[in-house]
Amino acid sequence: MKAFVVRSYGPPEVLRLTDVDRPEPGDREVLVRVRATSVQPYDWHHMRGEPYVARLMPGTLGLRAPKIGVLGADVAGRVEKVGANVSEFRPGDEVYALVAQGGFAEYACVPADRLARKPENLTFEQAAAVPLAGVTALYGLCGKGRMRSGQRVLVNGASGGVGTFAVQIAAASGAAVTGVCGTRNLDLVRSLGAGEVVDYTAQDFTRQDRRHDLLLDVAGNRSARACRRALTPKGTYVAVGGPQGRWLQPVGHVFAAAALSPLVSQRTAMADVYAYTGHKQSLMRLTELIEAGKVAPVIDRTFPFDDIPAAVAYQEDGHATGKVVITI
Repeated sequence: MKAFVVRSYGPPEVLRLTDVDRPEPGDREVLVRVRATSVQPYDWHHMRGEPYVARLMPGTLGLRAPKIGVLGADVAGRVEKVGANVSEFRPGDEVYALVAQGGFAEYACVPADRLARKPENLTFEQAAAVPLAGVTALYGLCGKGRMRSGQRVLVNGASGGVGTFAVQIAAASGAAVTGVCGTRNLDLVRSLGAGEVVDYTAQDFTRQDRRHDLLLDVAGNRSARACRRALTPKGTYVAVGGPQGRWLQPVGHVFAAAALSPLVSQRTAMADVYAYTGHKQSLMRLTELIEAGKVAPVIDRTFPFDDIPAAVAYQEDGHATGKVVITI
């Protein structure tokens, strides 16, 4: 099979289209013929080995070379083969998953407990836009954020992959949503369910009078200390991402938020989706919301499989609205 393989850190050109052996599923795994995947910061952080501080942290980046050979955290496709102890799926089933690696390939082996049936009203390309961004948004809001109906929720970075899902999930849950984004995306974020939108190029949401019960910080362009000003005294700040940086960021931004938590009355939490074990349940919940017409993926651009390096470069530029998807 063909796969884009990364063997050394660097720019998108280090992703090389290569013939590799097709994987065989283990007893509790499913072999999926990948029809679509997507690109996100997760991929280019692992491709570039940045921030450098993460190379020193266990379980993340390799010190001198990538630990992950085939990137791609989102998978949408058809079941090709199932392991001996898998009874929930069978060949031909249309599925999607959030995986640690393997999406930038024609086939991927996925643990059965991370796999879910894709929404029936989505194409493979649309479904591939959901897993990492959708699960992160759901986990950040409902898991770490403990969101409840009627709360005032602010999403900072509302027009990106995670943000577009977060606005819709919060609105569907009965929250009063404020979305923070750039000028060109104000109408989009409003259409997703935000009752108020803030143009970060013209206004600082941390300096406004309105206070929120929950702030989901995807963009990380304001410090956690500044974000406290936008919260009620018992509000919750959830850090998802942070500013780009070669040495420390976004790790530094997230750790700074965690360090602040014991010193203030507001709750502070980090939405580390890869430490979260409820991926399958979250995907099933997202499927319910999508099939009910309450949530839909927002796709900026779609690239063919051979153009994965160009797709990664486009996403890395930081101006994509919603998701960047790959057809395979």
